[in-house]
Amino acid sequence: MTRQRAPNNTLGQLKPDRGLISSDLIAGLTFSVVNVPQAMAHALLALVSNPVMGIYTLMVAVPVGAVFTSSVLMNVSTTGALSVATGEVLGPLPVASRTAALVALVFLVGLFQILAGVFRLGFLVRFVSNAVMTGFLNGIAVLIIVGQLGALTGYFSPYSNRIAQALDLFLHLDQVNRYTTVIGLLTLGLMALLLSSRLRKFAFIIAIALATVLVTALGWQSVETVGDIATITAKLPEIAVPDVALLLQMLLPAFSIAIIGLIQGAGVSQGYPNPDGKYPNISRDFLGQGIANLATSFVGGIPAGGSISGTALIMSAGARSRWTNISVGVFVALIVALFASLVSLVPMSALAALLIVAGFQGLRVPQALTVWNTSRVSGVVMILTFLATLVMPLQYAVLVGVAFSILLYVARQSNRVVLIQIVPVPGGLPEEHPAPESLPSNKVTMLQIYGSLFFAAAKSLEELLPAVDDTTHAVVLIGLRGRNEIGSTFVNVLERYSKDLQAHNSKLMLVGVSPEVYSQLARSGLRAQIGDENIFPATAQLGAAMNRALVVANQWLDQPAEVAFDPGNL
Repeated sequence: MTRQRAPNNTLGQLKPDRGLISSDLIAGLTFSVVNVPQAMAHALLALVSNPVMGIYTLMVAVPVGAVFTSSVLMNVSTTGALSVATGEVLGPLPVASRTAALVALVFLVGLFQILAGVFRLGFLVRFVSNAVMTGFLNGIAVLIIVGQLGALTGYFSPYSNRIAQALDLFLHLDQVNRYTTVIGLLTLGLMALLLSSRLRKFAFIIAIALATVLVTALGWQSVETVGDIATITAKLPEIAVPDVALLLQMLLPAFSIAIIGLIQGAGVSQGYPNPDGKYPNISRDFLGQGIANLATSFVGGIPAGGSISGTALIMSAGARSRWTNISVGVFVALIVALFASLVSLVPMSALAALLIVAGFQGLRVPQALTVWNTSRVSGVVMILTFLATLVMPLQYAVLVGVAFSILLYVARQSNRVVLIQIVPVPGGLPEEHPAPESLPSNKVTMLQIYGSLFFAAAKSLEELLPAVDDTTHAVVLIGLRGRNEIGSTFVNVLERYSKDLQAHNSKLMLVGVSPEVYSQLARSGLRAQIGDENIFPATAQLGAAMNRALVVANQWLDQPAEVAFDPGNL
């Protein structure tokens, strides 16, 4: 199916459609009720001082993103991956300074994403391989799961690494808080049960509400609640301004988190077409996410990005236009204003259970098996990225993953070069044969290259060219039809091969040369070395340039002319 790009007429799409608005408002309310506790849980992952900061992100990022993205239904909200990455940055800082650092961090994330949109860098997403993203997202899911075991059980390990924390917990099971553990496990089991029922859309909110009622009714004071770690007020967020002194410190972490958000958002852009069937403009979605984060930074929210789970939720709830996400900001503000006192009663172990379920939902086991079964090289890259995510700070792990993607791309391209020989068939179509290892004397050898001609691939091609050590008086024709650019490495390969042929009273001819490549040959000096008479420009008729080259080559060899391509058979 051809993917059509969505036009950038966002403002025209903001006019409410009376036939859709009721469905949009119901979907927006459903998302708000479900995601208020989840946003608080994501704020805990981000290690911020107040879990309400996650709610602030819903108030601002979701509606702002809805206005500026090319994706009509993309939900720009809190995500587990962004929150874990933020926690890696804020964790080493004193609690008192985390809010100021967060504001600077989210401001820079938005700025980087806006620049990516302005400079139309959406095409760069293709260089992040599926293997790397699968390994990275599975690593994030595991970190989310094991990172909540402390809040789930009431035993908080002194170790900083989440894997080490999980191992330490199993060595100190006698120190867990039994009341906290009971509430956490009951919430976990109830969520699992409800998610398999017709109430799955409300599974999170029902389970957390029941856990809150149970803790309050039983009077279990040892069970930590949201109110024990933060003061929940009914007032709306206050304006925050980034501290210029912190911007330089947050530069690299913000760049890494911006990449995570853009990659996740690109998954939404590529996976969810707009209601008109056209696919969104990825660069425009970059811009929308950036503006959403920039706005969020001024209210002290945590980073936001295109959420696959959030987008899936609003679509399943009946979203039809941008007004679903726009309405979320209003609904969330009403929930905070009217029910702040109830939010403070939510048990922390219940929020931990929610995140554990979200972590399991984020595991991509089928995708990992597909990567492994498709290519062992990709499988190894996936595993390396997964391990890097578990043991390294995420702001560096994502850069390692991007490096793996680039290395994998270069390695694959270097191996995807094939050299074949074109052999004329009298009265029929030419045949393809493996290129000879040694060049025959007194003959014309026609070669065609399939694959990349850059970097390592060009060097690999040099090893495939027929050897000329024992050759004399021969002609090699190399077809370049369809190539609009050649790299300097390939130019050097042709230069060496041409000189080698000339030393053995032979010559090289280039066939099907485009104007762009012809210009490159001239600028590099290779045209002068090969000889302009041995370069045959591409023509509209297939095979015409090769046939002309064959005539000239055979005349130079003083042999009868052959025809490689019979136009009547094409």
